[in-house]
Amino acid sequence: MHITNKISTQFHKFATKEFSPWFQNIVNNSYVKLMGLDMSEFNDASSYKTLNKLFTRELRVPRDIDGSLDNFISPADSFVSEAGEIKDTTALQIKGMSYSVEDLLTNKIDNQDFVKIKDGKFMNFYLSPKDYHRYHANYTCKVTKLIHVPGKLYPVNFTYLNKQENLFIENERVILECKTSDDKLFYMVFVGALNVGKMVFTFEPKVNTNSDVAEIKEYQYDNLHIKKGDCLGYFEMGSTVLMFWEKDMVNIENLVNQKVRFGDIVASNI
Repeated sequence: MHITNKISTQFHKFATKEFSPWFQNIVNNSYVKLMGLDMSEFNDASSYKTLNKLFTRELRVPRDIDGSLDNFISPADSFVSEAGEIKDTTALQIKGMSYSVEDLLTNKIDNQDFVKIKDGKFMNFYLSPKDYHRYHANYTCKVTKLIHVPGKLYPVNFTYLNKQENLFIENERVILECKTSDDKLFYMVFVGALNVGKMVFTFEPKVNTNSDVAEIKEYQYDNLHIKKGDCLGYFEMGSTVLMFWEKDMVNIENLVNQKVRFGDIVASNI
């Protein structure tokens, strides 16, 4: 096990430990103040029995979102660190640092599907430790495949994005293959990071991240439909969601280096 996984495992033990109420209250409120969490849409910090419960907090009132099929929304509260066109099979993890989308998605993607992604569009959503950690379906579609790729847990902050080559490929990740009602293809990739020992997917409890699993695991679905805005699961601390759309499918908004919220429009269908 890589040192980043070991560190994340130990942090997870601390974050999931239920301390006595007085001490837990200190831990939670200290985290809120240290990270500058906006708790206006959530329960009071003292109501969460563990730090992990605070990390993975639910919205107190669901947000109103545009449920139409005209556009894609942001899957999470996050910062758009990079976006643009996939150059053949290459995308950017940050300006000046490229990587192979083919390597990221692995050979578990059928070649005829991967070809559709060539010269398509991509967008990277970075979730900081202070963000709302749940991720949502950003379009109404059918999930045809989930691929769990074990790996390291390097930090995904800007320091590491600028110095660690192939960071997204090195790190543990979960890939969702999604198809629209008119058979257009897109991928959502959830990348683990330091202290993100676990990524949870509510529709697939078999996924067990930052564990002793060493082999890539693939799950296929015949009838798994998700609705735009549905909660898919959560990171246990901040991390990154990557989006890839097939060629000539969408026009992406100019959002690089901007904050977005779950529900904001990030791309429109062509």
